[in-house]
Amino acid sequence: MQTTTRRTRRPWTSYAVGAAVAAALLATTACEEDNANGPEETAPPTPSVSRPSSPAPDDATDGDDAAGTDLCTMEDLTFAASNYGERGKPVRHVMVVATNRSDKECEVRNAPEIMLGDAQGPAPVMEGTEADEPFTLAPGEKAYAGVLATGGNRDTYEVTFMTLTLGSPGGEAEAEEPVELEMPTEGSFQADDGQRVTGWQPTEGLAMRPVTQS
Repeated sequence: MQTTTRRTRRPWTSYAVGAAVAAALLATTACEEDNANGPEETAPPTPSVSRPSSPAPDDATDGDDAAGTDLCTMEDLTFAASNYGERGKPVRHVMVVATNRSDKECEVRNAPEIMLGDAQGPAPVMEGTEADEPFTLAPGEKAYAGVLATGGNRDTYEVTFMTLTLGSPGGEAEAEEPVELEMPTEGSFQADDGQRVTGWQPTEGLAMRPVTQS
């Protein structure tokens, strides 16, 4: 007689229920972890707080800009004159150089007032030679002006000394006392009623080109 062995099968329902419970537990754990990390990831940025004192630096800067740069004075500058021509030739073109010897920036504008010897007044400013805008000299920087000593060949006279002053650019103050320039040559040179001076320029070329082309 054959004996049949019967195998007991567990119902699939129990496995399904167990899997469902495990999945639910995992989902619950994941949600708890997400909730724990969530506030750090989704928290809105803290709004910036306006500070009443922040405009102060801008106001201070605007104040400095509004004040501008002071005009150069005679005390701020040193002056030198040199013969701007071939060595050995009579002096006709003179270059005047102003150097900022102060420890601050200052502004140069218009033209110097230059007297050639016993002239009746300063040499007239050559038309169209003044800089379009005032320019600033940092400490040690230079400004240039050119002098045409003879241009009309009338009323010629001997120049034995030269004086210079900045005048009163824009009329802001009284003209300062002139200083005597060192002569650009030994002895004297000739000038006439065609003498002219250029406005201050930031480069030698801009100052001297109108003079040498006259």
